[in-house]
Amino acid sequence: MLDCLSRLEYRGYDSCGVAIRDRDIKVYKDITRVADLIEHSPELSGTMGIGHTRWATHGIPSVVNAHPHMDCSGKFAVVHNGVISNYAALKQQLIAEGHIFLSETDTEVIPHLVEKYYDGNLENAVAAAIAQMEGTYAVIVMCEQESKLVVARKDSPLVIGIGDGERFIASDVPAFIHYTNKAIYLENETVAVITADSVTITENGKVIKCEEQRVDWCREKGNKNEYAHFMLKEIHEQPEVVANTLGPNVLLDLDTSLDSTAKAYSSSSLLPYANQWIPQRSCHVFHYGIGTLGLFYIHQCKKPYPENGNSDRFGSFNPFNRCFSGLSRSPLAQ
Repeated sequence: MLDCLSRLEYRGYDSCGVAIRDRDIKVYKDITRVADLIEHSPELSGTMGIGHTRWATHGIPSVVNAHPHMDCSGKFAVVHNGVISNYAALKQQLIAEGHIFLSETDTEVIPHLVEKYYDGNLENAVAAAIAQMEGTYAVIVMCEQESKLVVARKDSPLVIGIGDGERFIASDVPAFIHYTNKAIYLENETVAVITADSVTITENGKVIKCEEQRVDWCREKGNKNEYAHFMLKEIHEQPEVVANTLGPNVLLDLDTSLDSTAKAYSSSSLLPYANQWIPQRSCHVFHYGIGTLGLFYIHQCKKPYPENGNSDRFGSFNPFNRCFSGLSRSPLAQ
């Protein structure tokens, strides 16, 4: 599990942690790199665990704010990507009911909600918890008393790796590609119950079937290869990634050179008909991302000045006759 976690380091993070279930749940986390966590943690034993690398959004980088988070009883552990937009109201309600919070994070409301609704059935408790949550999430919940993990997804990526007598859950394929190339991409607004040899996926309480897919890229794509760090690798891969993304969608005959990719942007039939260009950004990219959008070209098309918006506002925009551009702190990775 720690090896899988280290393969997500390209996303950038300021803290990391794991929770391991044996007879009970033990949590190890710190403001450190995954390699340091591996070196300094005690010997870990168990058949089930969850881990996380965190980039601070709610609360400063600290041990207490690092994931995983637990409930009051210590029976539930949670890791989460996304933003729970109504966490402050939920937190106040839970505090009034007697729950004790340790961190400044939005994530910590999740294990407390699961604790509140748990009656012996973990999937029912998770379903009740997410029904109270607003925002985005890819969440994994582990319970001391049950040999299963329950995961839920809304607008944040989640993929399940299918191994031989083992299952992997991650935000991206590189986490487990060295162990299996078989995967199930969880659909939006679904819940999955996962054991070592089974995956059951539900939508609105009804079991649905999701096809297992074979990942058709080699393990080396998840490595830094000859590059000094992942960001440099991603920068050099951008022309190919943009060409592969735009090609099937705007019906252009693209090759992977930088010149042809730039030409693809200028010849795209999308921009001339857009009345407004709205760049979307996340995290600290908000402060300087606008400078990378080719504003001169947009003005040449006689378009209004771009409107700026954080990614959490995306759902409130009317998409008609508009062109969107997204930026992330981890280019083309999220």
